Amino acid sequence: MIIIQFICRAILLGVPLLYGSTGEIITEKSGHLNLGIPGVMYVGAISGVVGSFLYENSCGNNIENMNAFLAVIIPLLCSVAGAVIMGLIYSFLTVTLHANQNVTGLALTTLGIGLGNFLGASLINITNSELPSIALTKTSSFFSAKLPFADDLGWFGELFFSHDFMTYLAIAIALVVSVFLNRTRTGLNLRSVGENPATADAAGINVTRYRYVATCVGSAIAGLGGLQYVMAYASGVWSNNAFGDRGWMAIALVIFALWKPSAAIVGSFLFGALCNANNYIQGLGTETQELFKMLPYVVTIIVLIITSMRKKREHQPPGSLGLNYFREER
Repeated sequence: MIIIQFICRAILLGVPLLYGSTGEIITEKSGHLNLGIPGVMYVGAISGVVGSFLYENSCGNNIENMNAFLAVIIPLLCSVAGAVIMGLIYSFLTVTLHANQNVTGLALTTLGIGLGNFLGASLINITNSELPSIALTKTSSFFSAKLPFADDLGWFGELFFSHDFMTYLAIAIALVVSVFLNRTRTGLNLRSVGENPATADAAGINVTRYRYVATCVGSAIAGLGGLQYVMAYASGVWSNNAFGDRGWMAIALVIFALWKPSAAIVGSFLFGALCNANNYIQGLGTETQELFKMLPYVVTIIVLIITSMRKKREHQPPGSLGLNYFREER
């Protein structure tokens, strides 16, 4: 059924956004606006690609020699490591050195994309590929594996059980983060740091530690979104600058979801559907297709206007978002 195919495709497109937005929500809840998420996701993607490339080559590019667990865990760990390093750079500059968060985030995005393109081009040169891309289809086959009983359940199985494991992992992480922020003491402390760091500091909460950890954990989750895009959506094919604007869409999704990870689940799939709509409408010209790509941002602006007009505190960003904390001014 074309409707089922459309929904499944929307979910596939939305999962990287869900990872990115969940990671950014954690970061923003600590009061830090990390506009470097696009760069973090890009580095997370290329780090996983490098890890899987080295493992595939160590196995002689023979899938029979590859261990399924290692083929999955090595890219995952490499992706997390690369993203966390980016998070540490951002934290050091903004938390320790009190650099401007907006400028630092934009610089991090430029750094991440440049670093990713450099490593990607290096791998392409190593393989002597005739195309400006590198294919890791063997590793991708492990990431794209679906549940064995999905085909036996017809449309129901295709809709709910035919997705890659990182799709279910993204949903699980979003739900866990939602519970963590709203139902645990540590989550409450994190939110208090984001709302009023001076008050949190006076209450004995280590603001610096919370912001460092939140930024690094958020970056790690966002990095997984980049890896999922390459391994599941792009079928293991890396091409420089093929990531598009998904990092910026993840940031827009944070606003759309009103800083709620559970709402980001639905929002990510909606964004995926909006991005995919032009492929299912016949007779569209190039100009109209470009207009369709604007829909997620248009929807985000509408939500932002509506929530601003309603002026409900629970629909607003953390009180100290984007503001550096100077302890001596407390």
